[in-house]
Amino acid sequence: QVQLAESGGGLVQAGGSLRLSCVASGSIFGVYDMGWYRQAPGKQRELVAGIDRGGSTKYGESVKGRFTIFRDNAKNTVYLQMNSLKPEDTAVYYCNADVFSGLRRGLHWGQGTQVTVSS
Repeated sequence: QVQLAESGGGLVQAGGSLRLSCVASGSIFGVYDMGWYRQAPGKQRELVAGIDRGGSTKYGESVKGRFTIFRDNAKNTVYLQMNSLKPEDTAVYYCNADVFSGLRRGLHWGQGTQVTVSS
């Protein structure tokens, strides 16, 4: 019933910026924690940033000071502003959200969007 649609990935040079967006849609009663994870080839998926409904945030150590997560609760949308990108940021970025839909509350994942940072 719930879908997460990601956008904003692409190719960028080191030092550049991208903004990722993720909108939750479907039969949604409420959206709670939202976040971004990433997975590079041959590596485990890792947390990039998370944000709760009140706006409290957390970041992975490797992105602190460079990335910013924010959300628009009215639009059920979460964003990830990525600045000062590095080649090691190259990965598939996945949106995650804790969604109350119908009678159920649980985690949902987007399909992922590729971010490639060239040197």
